[in-house]
Amino acid sequence: MFDIGFSELLVIGVVALLVIGPERLPRVARTIGHLMGRMQRYVADVKADIDREVELEELRKMRDSVQQAATNIETSVQSELNKAETELNQAAASASGEVSAAPPAGAQVSPAQEAAPAIEEKKETGVAAIEEKR
Repeated sequence: MFDIGFSELLVIGVVALLVIGPERLPRVARTIGHLMGRMQRYVADVKADIDREVELEELRKMRDSVQQAATNIETSVQSELNKAETELNQAAASASGEVSAAPPAGAQVSPAQEAAPAIEEKKETGVAAIEEKR
């Protein structure tokens, strides 16, 4: 910080010895040492506070970028889910239209499938008869 060499310190010491005197010089040097120590601790505390604030700001920026990425991922997943749901609904609607149609010619039909329309008719007739009795 300061460019003070040994010769300059020696000159400062001799001048201080002449001005202050040999009796008070040790007490003054001790006081100056305490003040310099306090100043160094204060400067170290300020540096540590500044470093913490810088790190905290970096963490905030990182948190914001992670939240932004999470929001983007959530949005893309939601849009893909909506698209898949729409496709499934369309497929289900087209499949329900095909189920009511007769099976293609030459297709093998199981006995359960042949009996299904008759069973459905009986159920509907039975439900209608019960409702009429009420």
